[in-house]
Amino acid sequence: MSYLLISSLFPEWNHFSAALLINTILLFILSGLFRIYNQQKAKGTIFNIGLALGIASFLFLSSLAFVIWVLLALAVMRPFRVNEWLLCILGITTPYYFYGVYLLVEGQWSWNNLVPYLSITAPEIKQSAWVAGSAFLIVIPFFIGGYYVQENLRRMLIQVRKGWSLLLLYLLTAMIVPFINTNQNFENWILAAIPFAAFHASAYLYSKIKLVPLLLFWLTAAFVLAYQYFGPGWS
Repeated sequence: MSYLLISSLFPEWNHFSAALLINTILLFILSGLFRIYNQQKAKGTIFNIGLALGIASFLFLSSLAFVIWVLLALAVMRPFRVNEWLLCILGITTPYYFYGVYLLVEGQWSWNNLVPYLSITAPEIKQSAWVAGSAFLIVIPFFIGGYYVQENLRRMLIQVRKGWSLLLLYLLTAMIVPFINTNQNFENWILAAIPFAAFHASAYLYSKIKLVPLLLFWLTAAFVLAYQYFGPGWS
């Protein structure tokens, strides 16, 4: 529910895009990272995590930033083992290896065709009252949810605490993506929606005053409808 609400707050988040597709792959990676905490034979899962990330970066180049997240997640979830890190990196590079083989067979081999082009620039986003309202409805529940997560952290199992650490690292990495190969809208910011949704869900779940989540939900739903029908959403 939180994810659906969040993904309705900007016009660019309401249509199919490469960034939205990558969210599905990142969900698969996140579930794999959760599983490897106590997994005895995790090499297959770690390779699959790397392979999924490699495919994601092949389809949407800016998601290469999540390589940092995955490597940090391995450090958080498991004791450092060189062979596991190498397996993960092997998985990430596998799609590029096969693409390089294809280029070689087709006689089009060159490093320029294989090595992705990356640029770092600050996006120029047009400001408006609608954008400010959307940002408000994302940030305020996030802070409320973050407070409740912190308040309940000591009661959580170790792997659950590590899971929240993964989500926070996920969010911090996702905030880098819009600055890579920048476009001038909010499309790439959708990659931060999944970790934001987890903290939003905590704001709904843990709130001791039941009126608070009700107000948050209906205020967000009313804003989404107003944005879509009276603002720039579906125009």
